[in-house]
Amino acid sequence: MRSDIAERALRLAEYITENRATVRAAAKAFGISKSTVHKDVTERLAEISPELCAEVRELLDKNKAERHIRGGMATREKFAHMKGRA
Repeated sequence: MRSDIAERALRLAEYITENRATVRAAAKAFGISKSTVHKDVTERLAEISPELCAEVRELLDKNKAERHIRGGMATREKFAHMKGRA
């Protein structure tokens, strides 16, 4: 694996764990696609740092379990905002 890709995977993992960030938030912060972030922190990171990979995996699993809640809150805010205009 190229060292720049390995370094990016490590920086992404550190960013996600320090900021409790989602894949989408990390992708936006680094200016890369969500697919690249996901591949870096799941596949590539496992080869580089299994301990850090396990920590990131735990956080990603938590985010995935909570995403329906965040989606519902966003919908609620959207309709509350629309109701306020009408």
